Amino acid sequence: MPPVIEAEVKARVDDPERVLAALRERAPGEEAVYRDVYYDLPDRSLTAQGRELRVRVSERGGSERVVFTYKAPAVDEETGSKPEYETCAESARVLDAILVGLGYEHLVALTKHCTNFPLTTETGRECLVTVVTVPELEGTFIEVKTLVEEDGLSEGLTVLRGVLADLGIGEDAFTTEQYTDAVIAHRSA
Repeated sequence: MPPVIEAEVKARVDDPERVLAALRERAPGEEAVYRDVYYDLPDRSLTAQGRELRVRVSERGGSERVVFTYKAPAVDEETGSKPEYETCAESARVLDAILVGLGYEHLVALTKHCTNFPLTTETGRECLVTVVTVPELEGTFIEVKTLVEEDGLSEGLTVLRGVLADLGIGEDAFTTEQYTDAVIAHRSA
């Protein structure tokens, strides 16, 4: 079975209220808080290889969902899009105990405040547009994601760039900066 790739384009947003208003005209937004813990081995080999191991507690509408995620190295350097494997779990605390017991360490824990907008583009592609703030970081970000197989990555990324263009966000605002790296840098400053 070919890997499923999370095609993603991320950008910084200069005018979040304008972007949120434009998105609300297209779809209802859903507020969510993501509490993420990223793991690595003591030698930081996962990070060095571009791999990610994450336990996320997603809080939406008064309920919590625990998601365990492994992301393989990027298959598109321009956007950082990666094959992604996820599964739900009952307890973040139990997952943490298992990972720490196996020798993994906390790389970083961070919180993302998100407004999610599920959209279907004119071409029929389903995507998720998320407006994001991270309390420790300055500014607002927007992520546009869709799931593709490897042979559909180029087409998927073209569609995602088009969604951002329709929202008035130019390629000069695109970024591949990872929240994990930015939060680690902020905390060590």
